[in-house]
Amino acid sequence: MKTGAKIIIGVTAAAIAGAAITAGYICKVKSLKAVIPERFTVTAHTGCEGTADNTLEAISAGATAGADVVEFDLNFNADGEPVLAHDEAKKDSVTLKEAFRTVAKHENLKVNVDVKTTDNLKVVVQTANECGVFDRIFYTGIEAKDVEAVKRDTPEVSYYLNTDIEKSKKNSEEYIRSLVSLTKESGAVGINIHYSGASKKMVDIFHGEALQVSVWTVNDELAMHKVLALGCDNITTRQPTKLIEVINSKI
Repeated sequence: MKTGAKIIIGVTAAAIAGAAITAGYICKVKSLKAVIPERFTVTAHTGCEGTADNTLEAISAGATAGADVVEFDLNFNADGEPVLAHDEAKKDSVTLKEAFRTVAKHENLKVNVDVKTTDNLKVVVQTANECGVFDRIFYTGIEAKDVEAVKRDTPEVSYYLNTDIEKSKKNSEEYIRSLVSLTKESGAVGINIHYSGASKKMVDIFHGEALQVSVWTVNDELAMHKVLALGCDNITTRQPTKLIEVINSKI
Protein backbone atom coordinates (compact mmCIF):
# COMPACT_ATOMS: atom_id res chain seq x y z
CA MET A 1 0.00 0.00 0.00
CA LYS A 2 1.27 3.51 -0.79
CA THR A 3 2.28 5.78 2.11
CA GLY A 4 -0.36 8.34 1.16
CA ALA A 5 -3.06 5.71 1.39
CA LYS A 6 -1.83 4.65 4.82
CA ILE A 7 -2.00 8.24 6.06
CA ILE A 8 -5.54 8.66 4.73
CA ILE A 9 -6.65 5.41 6.37
CA GLY A 10 -4.96 6.44 9.62
CA VAL A 11 -6.66 9.84 9.64
CA THR A 12 -10.02 8.26 8.85
CA ALA A 13 -9.61 5.75 11.69
CA ALA A 14 -8.71 8.55 14.10
CA ALA A 15 -11.75 10.55 13.00
CA ILE A 16 -14.03 7.55 13.54
CA ALA A 17 -12.52 6.92 16.98
CA GLY A 18 -12.94 10.59 17.87
CA ALA A 19 -16.54 10.55 16.74
CA ALA A 20 -17.19 7.45 18.84
CA ILE A 21 -15.70 9.11 21.92
CA THR A 22 -17.78 12.23 21.31
CA ALA A 23 -20.95 10.19 20.84
CA GLY A 24 -20.21 8.30 24.05
CA TYR A 25 -19.67 11.54 25.96
CA ILE A 26 -22.92 13.02 24.66
CA CYS A 27 -24.81 9.88 25.60
CA LYS A 28 -23.28 9.94 29.10
CA VAL A 29 -24.19 13.58 29.65
CA LYS A 30 -27.74 13.09 28.42
CA SER A 31 -28.18 10.14 30.77
CA LEU A 32 -27.35 12.23 33.85
CA LYS A 33 -30.18 12.15 36.38
CA ALA A 34 -31.94 15.46 36.89
CA VAL A 35 -32.28 16.80 40.43
CA ILE A 36 -35.34 19.05 40.57
CA PRO A 37 -35.89 20.93 43.86
CA GLU A 38 -39.46 21.57 44.95
CA ARG A 39 -39.06 25.31 44.34
CA PHE A 40 -37.32 24.91 40.98
CA THR A 41 -38.04 27.47 38.28
CA VAL A 42 -37.21 28.03 34.63
CA THR A 43 -36.48 31.66 33.83
CA ALA A 44 -36.77 32.95 30.28
CA HIS A 45 -33.89 35.37 29.72
CA THR A 46 -34.82 38.57 27.96
CA GLY A 47 -34.56 38.04 24.22
CA CYS A 48 -35.61 34.41 24.59
CA GLU A 49 -36.76 32.32 21.66
CA GLY A 50 -35.13 34.65 19.14
CA THR A 51 -36.91 37.84 20.20
CA ALA A 52 -35.16 41.16 20.79
CA ASP A 53 -33.86 41.91 24.29
CA ASN A 54 -35.99 43.98 26.66
CA THR A 55 -39.14 43.93 24.57
CA LEU A 56 -42.74 43.05 25.29
CA GLU A 57 -42.40 40.31 22.66
CA ALA A 58 -39.69 38.68 24.74
CA ILE A 59 -41.94 38.62 27.80
CA SER A 60 -44.78 37.06 25.81
CA ALA A 61 -42.42 34.52 24.23
CA GLY A 62 -41.19 33.40 27.65
CA ALA A 63 -44.72 33.03 28.95
CA THR A 64 -45.82 31.11 25.84
CA ALA A 65 -42.84 28.78 26.18
CA GLY A 66 -44.05 27.81 29.63
CA ALA A 67 -41.34 29.52 31.71
CA ASP A 68 -42.13 30.16 35.37
CA VAL A 69 -40.26 33.46 35.33
CA VAL A 70 -39.37 36.10 32.75
CA GLU A 71 -36.28 38.29 33.07
CA PHE A 72 -35.54 41.75 31.80
CA ASP A 73 -33.04 44.53 32.53
CA LEU A 74 -34.01 47.52 34.67
CA ASN A 75 -32.61 50.97 34.01
CA PHE A 76 -33.86 54.54 34.36
CA ASN A 77 -34.20 57.31 31.80
CA ALA A 78 -33.15 60.92 32.34
CA ASP A 79 -36.48 61.66 34.06
CA GLY A 80 -36.03 58.83 36.54
CA GLU A 81 -38.69 56.67 34.88
CA PRO A 82 -37.92 52.93 35.03
CA VAL A 83 -37.42 51.34 31.64
CA LEU A 84 -36.16 48.09 30.14
CA ALA A 85 -32.57 48.65 29.03
CA HIS A 86 -29.27 46.89 29.60
CA ASP A 87 -27.21 50.03 29.22
CA GLU A 88 -28.33 53.59 28.54
CA ALA A 89 -32.07 54.08 28.14
CA LYS A 90 -33.33 55.04 24.68
CA LYS A 91 -36.31 57.10 23.61
CA ASP A 92 -38.15 53.97 22.50
CA SER A 93 -37.23 51.84 25.53
CA VAL A 94 -40.16 49.83 26.90
CA THR A 95 -41.34 51.29 30.19
CA LEU A 96 -41.47 49.17 33.31
CA LYS A 97 -45.19 49.86 33.54
CA GLU A 98 -45.74 48.43 30.04
CA ALA A 99 -43.67 45.38 30.96
CA PHE A 100 -45.52 44.75 34.23
CA ARG A 101 -48.88 45.13 32.49
CA THR A 102 -47.83 42.47 29.98
CA VAL A 103 -46.75 40.18 32.82
CA ALA A 104 -50.10 40.74 34.57
CA LYS A 105 -51.87 39.15 31.58
CA HIS A 106 -50.20 35.82 32.39
CA GLU A 107 -51.43 34.29 35.63
CA ASN A 108 -48.68 33.25 38.07
CA LEU A 109 -45.86 34.45 35.79
CA LYS A 110 -43.05 35.82 37.97
CA VAL A 111 -40.54 38.53 37.12
CA ASN A 112 -36.79 38.57 37.58
CA VAL A 113 -35.92 42.27 37.50
CA ASP A 114 -32.22 42.39 36.60
CA VAL A 115 -31.15 45.64 38.22
CA LYS A 116 -28.55 47.59 36.24
CA THR A 117 -28.70 50.69 38.44
CA THR A 118 -30.25 51.41 41.84
CA ASP A 119 -30.90 55.10 41.11
CA ASN A 120 -34.66 55.12 41.72
CA LEU A 121 -35.72 51.74 43.06
CA LYS A 122 -38.69 53.04 45.07
CA VAL A 123 -40.64 53.62 41.86
CA VAL A 124 -40.22 49.92 40.96
CA VAL A 125 -42.38 48.89 43.90
CA GLN A 126 -44.88 51.66 43.19
CA THR A 127 -45.20 50.52 39.59
CA ALA A 128 -45.48 46.86 40.53
CA ASN A 129 -48.30 47.67 42.96
CA GLU A 130 -50.11 49.74 40.33
CA CYS A 131 -49.96 46.83 37.88
CA GLY A 132 -50.90 44.18 40.45
CA VAL A 133 -47.68 42.17 40.18
CA PHE A 134 -45.82 43.19 43.33
CA ASP A 135 -46.04 39.69 44.82
CA ARG A 136 -44.40 38.27 41.68
CA ILE A 137 -41.19 40.30 41.48
CA PHE A 138 -37.65 39.77 42.75
CA TYR A 139 -34.24 41.15 41.88
CA THR A 140 -31.05 39.81 40.40
CA GLY A 141 -28.07 41.88 39.32
CA ILE A 142 -27.56 42.93 42.93
CA GLU A 143 -23.88 43.02 43.85
CA ALA A 144 -22.41 43.64 47.30
CA LYS A 145 -22.13 47.36 46.53
CA ASP A 146 -25.88 47.54 45.78
CA VAL A 147 -27.20 45.86 48.91
CA GLU A 148 -27.41 49.01 51.02
CA ALA A 149 -29.54 50.80 48.42
CA VAL A 150 -31.87 47.83 48.01
CA LYS A 151 -32.38 47.45 51.76
CA ARG A 152 -32.98 51.18 52.14
CA ASP A 153 -35.30 51.81 49.21
CA THR A 154 -37.14 48.51 48.58
CA PRO A 155 -36.64 46.27 51.62
CA GLU A 156 -39.84 44.40 50.74
CA VAL A 157 -38.35 42.93 47.55
CA SER A 158 -36.30 39.73 47.81
CA TYR A 159 -33.11 39.40 45.78
CA TYR A 160 -30.30 37.10 44.74
CA LEU A 161 -26.71 38.21 45.19
CA ASN A 162 -24.84 38.25 41.88
CA THR A 163 -21.45 36.70 42.53
CA ASP A 164 -18.34 36.05 40.46
CA ILE A 165 -17.14 32.53 41.25
CA GLU A 166 -13.54 31.35 41.34
CA LYS A 167 -14.16 28.23 39.27
CA SER A 168 -11.06 26.46 40.57
CA LYS A 169 -12.57 26.60 44.06
CA LYS A 170 -16.17 25.66 43.28
CA ASN A 171 -15.74 22.31 45.07
CA SER A 172 -13.81 23.73 48.03
CA GLU A 173 -15.93 23.59 51.17
CA GLU A 174 -14.00 26.46 52.75
CA TYR A 175 -14.61 28.64 49.71
CA ILE A 176 -18.28 27.67 49.47
CA ARG A 177 -18.77 28.44 53.17
CA SER A 178 -17.32 31.90 52.55
CA LEU A 179 -19.93 32.42 49.82
CA VAL A 180 -22.63 31.29 52.22
CA SER A 181 -21.46 33.85 54.78
CA LEU A 182 -21.38 36.61 52.15
CA THR A 183 -24.89 35.72 51.02
CA LYS A 184 -26.30 35.65 54.55
CA GLU A 185 -24.65 38.96 55.45
CA SER A 186 -26.21 40.56 52.37
CA GLY A 187 -29.71 39.40 53.29
CA ALA A 188 -30.15 37.72 49.91
CA VAL A 189 -32.20 34.56 49.39
CA GLY A 190 -29.30 32.98 47.52
CA ILE A 191 -26.68 33.56 44.85
CA ASN A 192 -27.05 34.13 41.12
CA ILE A 193 -24.00 32.89 39.20
CA HIS A 194 -22.83 31.79 35.76
CA TYR A 195 -23.58 28.10 35.44
CA SER A 196 -19.92 27.23 34.86
CA GLY A 197 -19.19 28.23 38.44
CA ALA A 198 -21.78 25.94 40.02
CA SER A 199 -21.13 22.52 41.56
CA LYS A 200 -23.26 19.85 43.23
CA LYS A 201 -21.32 20.39 46.45
CA MET A 202 -22.03 24.10 46.33
CA VAL A 203 -25.73 23.56 45.79
CA ASP A 204 -25.94 21.00 48.60
CA ILE A 205 -24.17 23.28 51.09
CA PHE A 206 -26.32 26.26 50.16
CA HIS A 207 -29.47 24.16 50.52
CA GLY A 208 -28.26 23.02 53.94
CA GLU A 209 -28.19 26.68 54.94
CA ALA A 210 -31.70 27.32 53.52
CA LEU A 211 -30.22 29.36 50.65
CA GLN A 212 -30.83 29.05 46.92
CA VAL A 213 -28.58 28.80 43.87
CA SER A 214 -29.69 30.39 40.61
CA VAL A 215 -27.60 29.99 37.44
CA TRP A 216 -27.42 31.84 34.14
CA THR A 217 -27.47 31.65 31.08
CA VAL A 218 -27.81 28.00 30.02
CA ASN A 219 -28.55 27.88 26.30
CA ASP A 220 -26.70 24.77 25.10
CA GLU A 221 -28.58 21.46 25.35
CA LEU A 222 -25.66 19.49 26.82
CA ALA A 223 -25.11 22.23 29.38
CA MET A 224 -28.78 21.91 30.33
CA HIS A 225 -28.30 18.20 31.09
CA LYS A 226 -25.22 18.94 33.19
CA VAL A 227 -26.78 21.76 35.18
CA LEU A 228 -30.00 19.86 35.84
CA ALA A 229 -27.91 17.22 37.61
CA LEU A 230 -26.67 19.81 40.14
CA GLY A 231 -30.03 20.52 41.75
CA CYS A 232 -30.03 24.30 41.21
CA ASP A 233 -33.16 26.19 42.22
CA ASN A 234 -33.40 28.23 39.04
CA ILE A 235 -31.99 28.00 35.53
CA THR A 236 -32.08 31.07 33.30
CA THR A 237 -32.01 30.43 29.56
CA ARG A 238 -32.69 32.04 26.22
CA GLN A 239 -34.10 28.67 25.13
CA PRO A 240 -36.91 27.93 27.63
CA THR A 241 -38.78 25.66 25.21
CA LYS A 242 -35.70 23.46 24.81
CA LEU A 243 -34.94 23.43 28.55
CA ILE A 244 -38.49 22.41 29.41
CA GLU A 245 -38.29 19.71 26.73
CA VAL A 246 -35.08 18.37 28.31
CA ILE A 247 -36.63 18.42 31.78
CA ASN A 248 -39.71 16.55 30.58
CA SER A 249 -37.49 13.91 28.99
CA LYS A 250 -35.97 13.19 32.41
CA ILE A 251 -39.05 13.00 34.62
